[in-house]
Amino acid sequence: MTLQDVPSPDRFADRHIGPRPDDVKAMLETLGHDSLASLAEAVVPEDIRLRRPLELPAAASEEAVLAELAGKAAKNQVWRSWIGMGYHDCVTPPVILRNVIENPGWYTAYTPYQAEIAQGRLEALLVFQSVVADLTGLPVANASLLDEGTAAAEAMAMIQRLTRKDGGVFLIDRGCHPQTIAVVRTRAEARGAEVEVTSVLERQIDARTTGVLLQYPTTEGAIERYGELCERVHAAGGLVAVATDLLALTLLEPPGSWGADVAVGNSQRFGVPLGYGGPHAAFFATRDVYARQVPGRIIGVTRDSAGRQAYRMALQTREQHIRKDKATSNVCTAQVLLAVVAAMYAVYHGPEGLTRIARRVHRLTAQLAGGLERIGRRLTHPAFFDTLAVELDEAEASRVLVAAAARRINLRPLPGARIGIALDQTATEADVDELLEMFAGGGGSSGGETSASVTERDGDATAGAERIPADLSRSGPFLEHPVFHRYRSETEMLRYLKRLENRDLSLAHAMIPLGSCTMKLNATAEMIPITWPGFARLHPFVPREQAAGYSELFEELETWLAEITGFARVSLQPNAGSQGEFAGLLVIRAWHRSRGEEARTTCLIPQSAHGTNPASAVMAGMNVVIVKTDPRGNIDVDDLRAKATEHAADLGAIMVTYPSTHGVFEARIREICDIVHEHGGQVYIDGANMNAQVGLARPGDYGADVCHLNLHKTFCIPHGGGGPGMGPIGVAAHLEPFLPDHPVVDLGHERSAGTIAAAPWGSPSILPISWAYIRLMGPAGLTRASQVAILNANYVARRLADDYPLLYAGNDGLVAHECILDPRALRQSAGIEAEDIAKRLIDYGFHAPTVSFPVAGTLMVEPTESEPKEELDRFVEAMAAIREEAREIETGIADAEDNLLKNAPHTLADLTADEWSHPYSRERAAFPVPAAADHKVWPAVGRVDAAYGDRNLICTCPPTEEYAEAEA
Repeated sequence: MTLQDVPSPDRFADRHIGPRPDDVKAMLETLGHDSLASLAEAVVPEDIRLRRPLELPAAASEEAVLAELAGKAAKNQVWRSWIGMGYHDCVTPPVILRNVIENPGWYTAYTPYQAEIAQGRLEALLVFQSVVADLTGLPVANASLLDEGTAAAEAMAMIQRLTRKDGGVFLIDRGCHPQTIAVVRTRAEARGAEVEVTSVLERQIDARTTGVLLQYPTTEGAIERYGELCERVHAAGGLVAVATDLLALTLLEPPGSWGADVAVGNSQRFGVPLGYGGPHAAFFATRDVYARQVPGRIIGVTRDSAGRQAYRMALQTREQHIRKDKATSNVCTAQVLLAVVAAMYAVYHGPEGLTRIARRVHRLTAQLAGGLERIGRRLTHPAFFDTLAVELDEAEASRVLVAAAARRINLRPLPGARIGIALDQTATEADVDELLEMFAGGGGSSGGETSASVTERDGDATAGAERIPADLSRSGPFLEHPVFHRYRSETEMLRYLKRLENRDLSLAHAMIPLGSCTMKLNATAEMIPITWPGFARLHPFVPREQAAGYSELFEELETWLAEITGFARVSLQPNAGSQGEFAGLLVIRAWHRSRGEEARTTCLIPQSAHGTNPASAVMAGMNVVIVKTDPRGNIDVDDLRAKATEHAADLGAIMVTYPSTHGVFEARIREICDIVHEHGGQVYIDGANMNAQVGLARPGDYGADVCHLNLHKTFCIPHGGGGPGMGPIGVAAHLEPFLPDHPVVDLGHERSAGTIAAAPWGSPSILPISWAYIRLMGPAGLTRASQVAILNANYVARRLADDYPLLYAGNDGLVAHECILDPRALRQSAGIEAEDIAKRLIDYGFHAPTVSFPVAGTLMVEPTESEPKEELDRFVEAMAAIREEAREIETGIADAEDNLLKNAPHTLADLTADEWSHPYSRERAAFPVPAAADHKVWPAVGRVDAAYGDRNLICTCPPTEEYAEAEA
């Protein structure tokens, strides 16, 4: 053993990687290898191996990395930004900041596929949906989308599907935020849909109109009357989507009441930090009749095996991994952590508190408006909520902007020498006074009124209420459910948050062995900086010089990711893996068009691909052609060659997940890339499994042209219970000019394929996590992490081989970083399905592996490098014990219907009930192995009834009486 092999508390890699040196040695012996390098060489094809260390900075200590990040945060200048455009500073209640955003019990949980151990998160998301439904006046809301721009694009796509008009046109109002317009146009152009940006209120609506997108209030703050327009659109057979503001809707008539069919927006100002643009939780609400067309995920109310109320993800057949190229959207995730924050902000304040905040923001804005009018400034829009457009001449506008900069204030320049001002929750009377002084100093009336006198006269609580038209003022109560009225003291709020947290299993409790998900350690040192004001409080559209620290971090992270992947350039804009796929395909299409090859729209996709791949290809306007896989799960190269030859004239790309979704490094990947290139196509590598390649192989070296990276997997951004995520793309040099750009912040890509996300760099405030991970690990640590990820997966597969056959393997029966276990024989021998095993694992204290993906009836296991041998052994023992329980059914010892697996998971309520009718003991049900008695997360409900929930779709908080019964 060398000195380097001895764990050191000062080396972060030794804390990130779970198995100790002696454990690694024992595990390697189980596999018949003498070193990690030997194992990696046996797994990774010889012709793609990286033969040199990664050229990255050497590993640094946690203290040094935090000091470096503090230096970057200090370079970001936190000015007061009255810019608006869908982003507003706000106050995150400390009880939510500490107990949700900064709490690993919330941020390390996984998507709630196993509903029985995710009831806390599911309830919080149901609360989010209820907030959105109540405030928008539309009954069906989803559990969040990525940002307002992509939510608006999803609304456009849904309306186009529903109206089905040949030659139709979708109208986007000029009053929408510019970033929203850009994202919607990019999505529409990719699909060949016609859009027109216009003044919709003034435009004729005719039979060609498929739908319209409006902003309420507009980007300049105007409150418009859209009711008559909705009638005209509906009469023409179209539908109406509205981008709106949740805080404004506490005072404004909800869109659903005046005719909107879809409402979208950003819940950011409900307690979520600005973060230079994200992550934030967008929302999407619509009418009941369109429930099955809603993109993303919907949380629904159902019942469990005992008839108790339970929550689950509803309508799961809409998930993209099932529908693939028939999917209505490629969004396969959400912004769960941020949606939870927004939901809890509403719980914390309640309807009266939200209304009080909104009235205060509006009162201050009205005071500012009145003061501006008194000094001779004209407002473009007399009706508003929190945003003003002030008309000036060019000299005055210039003077005001200079004066604002001198006071460290950002305002929004508008066309026509106008200036926009958007106030928010943090604004004060002093801010209003200061703004009035600035505008008064720039010229105006000679009346000599001071800003102080204006504020003094307009300072009562009702001043300015008339600035919202009476006929558009909200009437009637909202958020009436008890959850929005019950938790007023911090003691109650803290206990509510903790009660929800305790109903979930996260990485803070146990291993989450999901394949293709990489639930690894999200180290505390990596997480600490994200809530620092220098990262958290920047508006995304501040002048670039105010974000020098972010610019430095972006440049370094892009350079490091380019080195790791072997590409020339990286774009950080895509804010999810699905958006990375979409962005990469658009870049490929733009390159083909630049060469006069617009017809190259065929996308080859192997049968083994992630389900989002075909969905993304269709979104990008491509035609999917499936390539077969061979009996070992590899791409059938002969079929690929035949398909590439057949489509040589129109071949645009191939999408390959590597290592494959079957958990294998395909040995012929270079040949696959060569075949596609020979026939004019480009190679897109789905980098979801990049955690098996870092330091061992680089996609750019073995033939890929584009690759997206899941920073929420390989590079340690936590899953957050289903989001946030990041999906940046790396591209070869010839594709650089076509990377995503932005209409507000010029990124310099003149031939850009379009705008993918609402913010220029996607979700910047979580990028310090990945920066810190790379900086902490260094090149040797990153490589070792990949090697141990491969070791852990192979160790689990080998230990379980006698009980669960391995479905696919590479050379010497080895896998990459994940393995597919095949329990399908148990269906015939014992009537046991993969789902039964998954639910029984809950009784043992584990989250289940991935169930029935990518192969129905199987279990995909990915241990990750962060899990120690002790936890792997505990999982192996649990799986082996479950196989013995199935064997009891096979031999007739256990009843075929009433058994430990079919009845799993077992709740504490069931186990402590007076009656126990099962033929096995309570002890076996509750504590099948000694470790379960020491520690486990008890399922909050029994097995949920998915079919019942889909037949009886309820996606908002249940009626009061049902809630009371559930609490009793």
